[in-house]
Amino acid sequence: METKARRNFIKQAATAAGGTVILPSYIKNLISDSPNERINIAVIGIAGNRERVRGIIRGRGIVHIRSYADIPNVRVKTICDVDERLFPENIKLVEQLYETTPHTEIDFRKIIDDKEIDIVSLATPDHWHGLHTVWACQAGKDVYVEKPVSHNVSEGRKMVEAAEKYNRIVQSGICYRSSIAVKEGIKRIHDGELGQVYMARGITWRYREPIGIFPDSEIPAGVNWDLFLGPAPYRPYNLNRFLYHWHWFWDTGTADMGNNAIYRMDTARWALNQNSHPVSVHCSGGLFGRDPGEQETPNVMDATYVYEDGTFIQNEVRGLPTNPEGINNQGVCFIYGDKGWMSITPDSYQIYSGPRNEPGPAKSDQDFPTEERSNGWKNFIDCVRIRKKEKLDNPIVEGHLSASLCHLGNISYRMGGKQLEFNSEKEQFENNRQADQYLTRIYRKPYSMPEKV
Repeated sequence: METKARRNFIKQAATAAGGTVILPSYIKNLISDSPNERINIAVIGIAGNRERVRGIIRGRGIVHIRSYADIPNVRVKTICDVDERLFPENIKLVEQLYETTPHTEIDFRKIIDDKEIDIVSLATPDHWHGLHTVWACQAGKDVYVEKPVSHNVSEGRKMVEAAEKYNRIVQSGICYRSSIAVKEGIKRIHDGELGQVYMARGITWRYREPIGIFPDSEIPAGVNWDLFLGPAPYRPYNLNRFLYHWHWFWDTGTADMGNNAIYRMDTARWALNQNSHPVSVHCSGGLFGRDPGEQETPNVMDATYVYEDGTFIQNEVRGLPTNPEGINNQGVCFIYGDKGWMSITPDSYQIYSGPRNEPGPAKSDQDFPTEERSNGWKNFIDCVRIRKKEKLDNPIVEGHLSASLCHLGNISYRMGGKQLEFNSEKEQFENNRQADQYLTRIYRKPYSMPEKV
């Protein structure tokens, strides 16, 4: 049976060729109906980022389902979530997009035993990313993993090791890396158009409503609570720790530092051309305007990271009302050099030059022909087909280095705002065993990270 995406692709190709479909053999393979050439995907975590906005339920896993539907000869074979209540509506979505009925599963471990699954696409909570990725690599699956790729620094390194050892294609889900405009902007920086670049600054402002305080309660029918907690300590079911709220507890989330600031930190590190960890970090902040019983993580944070060459990154997170600082965007990255500076959004850049901030070159993805634009989903599938991990927009090692910035900031905050010195090669703090404890976690059996992947 032809998928909607395949039919659309053939129609576009025919139009481009004046009505006659003339396709190279490798393109024909991509749209072949042969099961041997079709890529089967399991989307894990329909409810991982589930929230209700103006009456509409949205979730990152749903974005995964929709995004793969635009790529020829790709099928979502299975959807997996610990909340069985979500299956009916999402089965209908897959049927609508792919004209096939997906399998459903609550336990990821059964997914990796399925020999027909080629890819696992992870939209699970942060505390599951590491284990899911390592287990998938060990089972011979390729992986798309949402940001931040890890819950802590140690498991991020194991994810990198697993991808290398088992020769898997593992894409980190950060959209800036796939923007053709942002790629051009970064190249301008690396080519010296801003002069000597010395600093990058990421700002993430997103107002967060109070989540309230709920008592522990019975586990709702259809929710597999033990599977949700996984490697985290066991706690009684509480609505505060489920659905989107899991972000604001250290057992399962990484605060808005890992949830949203990760986009800016990845771009900042990319722009500064830093391919290692910083040598020091300092982060202050707090939970303001909210009852401490609502959440554990802070809603205001300010971190500074210094690299061995003296360049540095500033990282601000604000979850309360704030001024937009002249740019109408919830998050933006600024890069500073001795000749000028650049602002970068998810799909655009703007250069300002000299002491008078004279506007210079600017581009957005909309300035490029549609066929020249890229996205992380297509880039990932292309790399899976040709087995070229070096062609990934955002390979797992980049995701690890950027996620670690967020983790290091969180650790400094949890250590009382202390400045911490970090050994980039060993991935340990200098003479600070207390801080080192936050670099990993105690895994709850049987959901344990293997010592050797």
